[in-house]
Amino acid sequence: MPKLTKKTIDAAKPKEKDYILWDNDLPGYGLRVFPSGKKSYLVQYRHEGRTRRFTIGLHGPYTPDKARKKAMTLLGAIGEGADPSGDRSKAHKDTTLEKLCELYLTEGCSSKKASTVATDKGRIERHIKPLLGKRLVRSVTQDDVIKFMNDVANGKTKTDDKTKTRGRAIVRGGKGTATRTVGLLGSIFTFAVQKGLRTDNPVHGVKKYPDKRNDRFLSPSEIGKLGAILKRAEDEDINSTAVTALRLLIYTGCRKSEILTLKWDYIDWNARCLRLPDSKTGQKIVPLGTPALEVLKDIEKIEGEDFVLPSSDKGKHYTGLQKVWNTIRAWEGLDDVRIHDLRHSFASVAAQGGDSLLMIGKMLGHKDPKTTQIYAHMADQALHEAAERITETISAVMNKGAEMQQAEGQDDD
Repeated sequence: MPKLTKKTIDAAKPKEKDYILWDNDLPGYGLRVFPSGKKSYLVQYRHEGRTRRFTIGLHGPYTPDKARKKAMTLLGAIGEGADPSGDRSKAHKDTTLEKLCELYLTEGCSSKKASTVATDKGRIERHIKPLLGKRLVRSVTQDDVIKFMNDVANGKTKTDDKTKTRGRAIVRGGKGTATRTVGLLGSIFTFAVQKGLRTDNPVHGVKKYPDKRNDRFLSPSEIGKLGAILKRAEDEDINSTAVTALRLLIYTGCRKSEILTLKWDYIDWNARCLRLPDSKTGQKIVPLGTPALEVLKDIEKIEGEDFVLPSSDKGKHYTGLQKVWNTIRAWEGLDDVRIHDLRHSFASVAAQGGDSLLMIGKMLGHKDPKTTQIYAHMADQALHEAAERITETISAVMNKGAEMQQAEGQDDD
């Protein structure tokens, strides 16, 4: 095999099994070609009578020139007695969970959305690192994971920290948090197995707490109370941006982040919809009813502002909705209603009105039909009400026919 160059590397085609192309100009330096088409640079050498291989890195992140220079450095050190493969194995054995988490956030989250990574980072910093961060990855057992889960559930990591000038991070723990954090821990250990830091995942087989959904729906009378709350807020000149956001949430079924980050460019007035370029489930089209359109048309567009609901800080979106909602929801006894429950309520009205779960899922932007199943009992209720209405109508007509038949018989007598 001649010298490994970009031309020879690009020409190397994948086969049924992985194979290695060796560089004749630099003995011990080669390129592994995988069946998937992935290619990686490596060096092979002997140490204490054993043949060892050390992977330099993937073709792409490593160019042929960069990989060759690295190989020359490694082979030079090996000639003087170094054992890079053994050193890497030792480093792996000494890796702490704290270091693993940092590596996971850097390399293991490439397919996750930025918002999901931010959530993962919060759980790592507030729960995993404080309780398990100093432990060696190889030493964590299933019993350790169970204890970790119980500690989070019992509030061992709860805290109330000041984060910014006026910000606070309130961490309460609880069973729901424990279950979701252990789920993340399982993903982190799966990543560790892929990196060769462990041969097993200690989270597998751990029985988690049931992750109870908090599915709160506003009843018709409570929706009336919401209307009264928003009208009072307007009359008392309570933050108009917050009131507008709340109206859009109940009128569209959108997530809070989708409304707060809404830009004027996302509104398709002609098609009467929002065209969101990104959401929790990717691109999304949100149909707009007349009340939602009227709310949007009443918003005064500020020159130079892209956001429909801008912050007082130029170029940023409004962020004070939760604080306002915490204050005004108590006016009509809706203290237990979360902002996200407005989304649930939009869907519940649709289900009670007889709209199919498929249609509701499309309106909400659900990718997995199972997510929409929480509204199934309301759809069933609508079906029962329809069946009652239909059978009552049929029964009334049949009874009228029977009465007419009976009257005709009496006339014949």
